[in-house]
Amino acid sequence: MKPFLILQLRPEPEVSDDEYAAILTKSGLRAQDTQRICLDHEKLPDELDLADYSGVIVGGGPGCISDPAEVKTPTEARIEAAILSLMPEVVGRDVPFMGCCYGMGALGHHLGAEVSKRRYGEGVAAVPCERTEAGRADPILADLPDRFDAFVGHKEALQDLPKGAVHLMRGEACPFQMIRYGQNVYATQFHPEADGDGVALRIRAYRDKGYFPPEEAEPLIARVQHADVRASARILRNFVARYATG
Repeated sequence: MKPFLILQLRPEPEVSDDEYAAILTKSGLRAQDTQRICLDHEKLPDELDLADYSGVIVGGGPGCISDPAEVKTPTEARIEAAILSLMPEVVGRDVPFMGCCYGMGALGHHLGAEVSKRRYGEGVAAVPCERTEAGRADPILADLPDRFDAFVGHKEALQDLPKGAVHLMRGEACPFQMIRYGQNVYATQFHPEADGDGVALRIRAYRDKGYFPPEEAEPLIARVQHADVRASARILRNFVARYATG
């Protein structure tokens, strides 16, 4: 099988390692089935050819596409440049792609849509997401229930559906929870890889990053650890099953 390219954006090693382990567990991949690149301290290979991979999975991170350049740390700016450098090939060749949270912003930005903090940000929580009519017909979502909970936590969001994109899942506070462009390029605003323990780790790591008042961290951890988000994990498994190639 061609490997899946896993691109990670989190500068905190413990959080990054936990996210990678969660992606493997939820997708059914083994470490040897992937090439992992941690963009906070690794560069994309100069001769990177996406045809060498079954697909691309992009994890989340604390950066925001919509932040002004002067606000971004050098690491955040480098990560953003690396992800955006891949989007022309991903979109142009319809490369199998699953962008989780940050990936939604990167795809929307590349497609010319407004990605901003103007509306639709969501605090850290498990929120109900609902399949649209197009979502019910999509092969990645075909065996999922019409409505299920998934973990979110984002300051920025798509303000409108990008031109040419298909709206697959909606939410109550954030309308664009999952989209598709072409036949194979997907992005979710929620985190299909995340479970309660993983989100608890992120809450502790990002308690001073403005997602929530720091004093709310421990009560928030207690709430997320009781959430049932098992259905959302099937999205990663379905993505891998559909695109794994010899």
